[in-house]
Amino acid sequence: MRVVISVPGLRCRQIREADVDAVANLLARGFPNRNRRFWRDALAQLTRREPPPDLPKYGYLLASGDRLIGAILLICASVPSREGETNRCNVSSWYVEPEFRAYAPFLVAQALRHKDVTYLNVSPAPHTRPIIEAQGFARYCDGVFVAVPMLNGLFGGERVKVLPAEQTPAAPFNDGDRDMLSAHAALGCVSVWCETAERAFPFVFRPRLVKGILPIAQMIYCRDIADFVRFAGPLGRYLTLRGLPLTVLDANGLIPGLVGLYRPGSMPKYFKGPQRPRLGDLAYTEYAMLGV
Repeated sequence: MRVVISVPGLRCRQIREADVDAVANLLARGFPNRNRRFWRDALAQLTRREPPPDLPKYGYLLASGDRLIGAILLICASVPSREGETNRCNVSSWYVEPEFRAYAPFLVAQALRHKDVTYLNVSPAPHTRPIIEAQGFARYCDGVFVAVPMLNGLFGGERVKVLPAEQTPAAPFNDGDRDMLSAHAALGCVSVWCETAERAFPFVFRPRLVKGILPIAQMIYCRDIADFVRFAGPLGRYLTLRGLPLTVLDANGLIPGLVGLYRPGSMPKYFKGPQRPRLGDLAYTEYAMLGV
């Protein structure tokens, strides 16, 4: 759908595959800490995915004549919720050339126009937080908890098997969980099952380097933070053997049952829309798909 703005020569529309090179060039100028190759790879990830019906594959652009002057990336997915499947869009990155910044609200308004969609902003820069709050976003996560899960249950605990995503558990599991684990494993995440006698529980982690030095596992998905606490020991030892002794989880305070440190104000996250996101679910966001 194309929206014509009441300024001669300006228009806003969905990004198409033919726009990918120009959008990568624009975002590389807007985010000098990430080069053109990063944005080409990011857009290639979006090319390989199909969004839910009526939602954009890449996001939206702002153009003046034939010149691309702004873009906003959206990662759209259908995710499970308590009410069933719901559509969610991660507002990943947006940039407008300085001389056209007055028209940035048109781009943002077009990107956020779906009232039945929950929008996420999971990595807002500090100077943008007042802006997104003015756009109607609310904070749902205040910080992170840095856990040392391998210390849990060192002297006993529940019997559980940690299996890689490609292995089919003997215990019952949800087919949607298997699809989600496989999709994230293909993105470079550590996707595993925790198998108990009664069922198999899905977990996804993203390997990261803090300040380019310290390896950690970022929690991308679990059905409930309580599940991670329950299986923290086996999961922590599995991750430690793969060079990831620390796990970072979204949190709004201390997490009972875990050894670690709560860091308020670190990596806050925002949402706008009908479904408040739950902690422990960053599936199909820029953290999982783009490795930011």
